[in-house]
Parts: sequence; C-alpha cells; structure tokens
Amino acid sequence: MAIIINIDVMLAKRKMSVTELTERVGITMANLSILKNGKAKAIRFSTLEAICKALDCQPGDILEYTADAIE
Repeated sequence: MAIIINIDVMLAKRKMSVTELTERVGITMANLSILKNGKAKAIRFSTLEAICKALDCQPGDILEYTADAIE
C-alpha cells in the first residue's frame, strides 16, 4: 500500500512556492518537506484542511492511493 502526496503538483498548478504555502498553513518548512516527500506517518485533519484552503483544492487532489505492485 502506498499513499502518494501530490503537494508539488498542486503548488505548480497554483503557481505557489513552498515558502508561501508554509506561511499560509502555519507549519514549518521541515514538516512540509517531510509531508511532501512521503516520509510522514500521519497528517492532522486541521493541517490537511489548512493546506486544502491555501491551495483551493480537495483532499483527493493532494492524497492518492496506489496498491503495491505484485512481483
């Protein structure tokens, strides 16, 4: 199971910098980096809500589920 974080895609679509997003959401650059690189174990709904508000998008625009490949 893999959850893919598409924050970079939404930032590009909105022509917004990572720095601007961190300021609007109120999280540190380090925490946003952990989240967007897929290293986070969890995300608070309040953080997800703030990101969606800042990027004017839905949670599904940011989070994507993909099944593991069967080898």
